[in-house]
Amino acid sequence: MSDIRFTAMPTETAEQYWDGAPDAYGLTPERKIAAGSGLPCRHCLAEIGEGEHYLVLAYRPFPSLQPYAETGPIFLHAEPCPRYAATEVPAPILETSPDYILRGYGHDDRIVYGTGAVTLTENIETRAAHLLARDDIAYVHVRSARNNCYQCRIDRA
Repeated sequence: MSDIRFTAMPTETAEQYWDGAPDAYGLTPERKIAAGSGLPCRHCLAEIGEGEHYLVLAYRPFPSLQPYAETGPIFLHAEPCPRYAATEVPAPILETSPDYILRGYGHDDRIVYGTGAVTLTENIETRAAHLLARDDIAYVHVRSARNNCYQCRIDRA
């Protein structure tokens, strides 16, 4: 069993979007049909399949507004999907790229400077465990190394 767990978007948040709630910018999520691959759902942490309906919306994975509360585009299945629950393996969406940015955040939900690094996919668990061993880091974000899009959060198990 790993000392870390990959944490998906909370179900309560996903349910709000499925029920038509506005996104972090106050806009209605856009409804689309997947024309190919490369669309990771932030709730089930799996790829949205070709031909499936999905939502595009602005997401802020922080509890409140503050200067470090980054907001960006994410994808979400348009219909309810089960929340990712596995803890012993990296999330499936992390198998689609050779590397990601890992960045530590403090208990005040602000970036801990010096923790951000492009990390090879096969080193994510080791790097996250190293960061989470520090007392000043509460959690880690996994973001796209190409577009900085939020993928998921990593917490202590």
